[in-house]
Amino acid sequence: MTDDYEVSVQQLNDLLTDENGDFHMPSKNFNEVYPRILLGNQSVATNINRLQQLGVTHILNAAEGVSDMHVNTGAEFYSSTGMIYHGVPAFDTDHFDLSVYFEEASKFIQTALTMKGKVYVHCQKGYSRSAALVIAYLMLYHRMNVHTAVATVRERREIGPNDGFLRQLCQLNNRLKCEGRLCEQ
Repeated sequence: MTDDYEVSVQQLNDLLTDENGDFHMPSKNFNEVYPRILLGNQSVATNINRLQQLGVTHILNAAEGVSDMHVNTGAEFYSSTGMIYHGVPAFDTDHFDLSVYFEEASKFIQTALTMKGKVYVHCQKGYSRSAALVIAYLMLYHRMNVHTAVATVRERREIGPNDGFLRQLCQLNNRLKCEGRLCEQ
């Protein structure tokens, strides 16, 4: 018998698909997926004026780097804006270990929110890498189990973290459960 915390990658994928089992790409450039957390794509991340209009104070780039799979911004790109930048050099592949960045990315988001800031979390499409980091944040700082965290983000934006990232989020869920750091939900 599995307990309420044990969630499989397939169960998470079921949350992310429609009634036909299809995934959908985001219909908007960004969405506010949690108060003061905007999850979006590179077009907004590279538009300083739009970020300023949105009141963004912090940028978390989950696709830092120079390959065609990355978004080539950095702290210097935002230096004249006063926005605080943090980059995670992640690849959107099943075998990339994103979990090594869960704690630091989550701390960055939490620090921004504690300062009454607004965080723009992005990768190329705002679909896989960045979504996984926001889900990890909700688990680490809001004690949500992985199912609730995925559902919370998915309710506000079409997302589809790859199976490797979902597996890592399940592992985080198990670790937090063992440490007594998840709420009963």
